[in-house]
Amino acid sequence: MTEVTKEQVLETLKTVRGPDLEHNIVELGMVSDVFISDAKVYFSITVPAERARELEPLRQAAERVIKEMPGVKGALVTLTADKKAASQSAPAARPAASHAGHDHHGHSHSHAPQPQQQRSGKIGVPGIGAIIAVASGKGGVGKSTTAVNLALGLLANGLKVGILDADIYGPSMPRLLKISGRPTQIDGRIINPMENYGLKVMSMGFLVDEETAMIWRGPMVQSALMQMLREVAWGELDVLVVDMPPGTGDAQLTMAQQVPLAGAVIVSTPQDLALIDARKGLNMFKKVEVPVLGIVENMSYFIAPDTGTRYDIFGHGGARKEAERIGVPFLGEVPLTINIRETSDAGTPLVASEPNGIVAGIYKDIAAKVWAEVGGQPQRPAPVIVFE
Repeated sequence: MTEVTKEQVLETLKTVRGPDLEHNIVELGMVSDVFISDAKVYFSITVPAERARELEPLRQAAERVIKEMPGVKGALVTLTADKKAASQSAPAARPAASHAGHDHHGHSHSHAPQPQQQRSGKIGVPGIGAIIAVASGKGGVGKSTTAVNLALGLLANGLKVGILDADIYGPSMPRLLKISGRPTQIDGRIINPMENYGLKVMSMGFLVDEETAMIWRGPMVQSALMQMLREVAWGELDVLVVDMPPGTGDAQLTMAQQVPLAGAVIVSTPQDLALIDARKGLNMFKKVEVPVLGIVENMSYFIAPDTGTRYDIFGHGGARKEAERIGVPFLGEVPLTINIRETSDAGTPLVASEPNGIVAGIYKDIAAKVWAEVGGQPQRPAPVIVFE
């Protein structure tokens, strides 16, 4: 099979007319960097934010012509809404046909918080009662493992749960949940989520090979994240857990800008360095008016399996003190155990594989506290954030 090149893709895209109907989308500078992996083509089209919905047929046309190219196995094309594009990238001489959007999910589950109301185009995901972000100020603190077991804890507590892997550059859900293969699509557009242990799951790791380096800039990360959130057939869920990438970058700001989060759970280890970074995450969510549901102290202590002796390897109690200092709930302490590491590597999370174990009980208790915090939060419209 002939290898498809970026140049060939751009040449093909010159057949797609822009919204002015006089120039093509390549000449108008609307096409982002093109990324090709395993004969699948990925790129985004930058359009004015206020015209994103009506220009959906433009995206569909671009995706269609690329899929028809010889040697192309598939294409993922997304619209990136950029405020600056309103006056630069896409002239508004003649609007394209309107697009009604997709609503494949129905209404929220009965005992979930009701989805947030629309404000300035920022709406919740139909069918999902609450969206919870799990974040950390730095990597290496066990955030993804915590997110998976939190989701399974919510499931064990009787809720309908999904999990979205928002780490575009380093997705870990396929391995943590032992899921392989590619998701199927409905009508060539809406993606069916993968599933294991009763969780509905979506991750960039299902769309590209594990060893593929994702060399994407901010706009493509943002649009890919929104597509994985809004163009997936989640069905009716009480809660969607979003495993954020570490730090305070594009993914976090995109979620805060476009999605009415019910709140965020911050994961940290006890040592001072991790807590310093955790404060950055706490401050970011505070600035964008996302409630912090609480802090989890991961790797809180180690109990030697042979002697039962407890060791505070990274110190102890730092996250609890930080929670008390800033006035947010302390959700619990998760110990550092060999079982957590082994089950994470094997794709058999503790809450699923050892549901009656001590550590599984800790995760379930944290899940119960998180859900109680969600139930106590007032309805919150998404904040309007403009990137200048």
